[in-house]
Amino acid sequence: MSSYEEHSHRKNLFSIGKLGYAKGDRPNVDCILCGVRDKNEIVPNLTIAETELSIVSINLFPYNPGHLIIFPKRHIIHYLELTEDEALDIHRLTQKAMRILEKQWRVQGFNIGYNLGKNSGGSIPHIHEHIVPRFPNEAGFLDVISNTRIVIYEPYQMWEDLKKLWVEEN
Repeated sequence: MSSYEEHSHRKNLFSIGKLGYAKGDRPNVDCILCGVRDKNEIVPNLTIAETELSIVSINLFPYNPGHLIIFPKRHIIHYLELTEDEALDIHRLTQKAMRILEKQWRVQGFNIGYNLGKNSGGSIPHIHEHIVPRFPNEAGFLDVISNTRIVIYEPYQMWEDLKKLWVEEN
């Protein structure tokens, strides 16, 4: 048993794609989110909607079903670089996303926020907000018995479903 295994209190089931991503096996672009914005063919693109200033996308490695990210099209790293227009646009998109998720999936709560900088867990140097839906009784058998988390919603199916719901919400 490795030192990590001896001291780890939480076990995780890793997506093969996420493990590679976490180790740095990513598309060779300067910025993943700018690659999404530019529709670069080598960057997975799960965009649900976009405005003149921002993009709403499925998180490629979701923590929960409906895990979205919203980010400004302009490449910025620090929260204080957001213009008031960009902040308001992200706010409006966040509210719309919440309405859709509450209506369609009976979401009972949300974690909403930014991971600003590497020390906070930020892994993409382009500011983005996470919207993580929380559900009643979401802790399952593996969470309780094995302290392990499984997400059962494939991101590309989630993308198809949420794109339709986004258009219907207008």
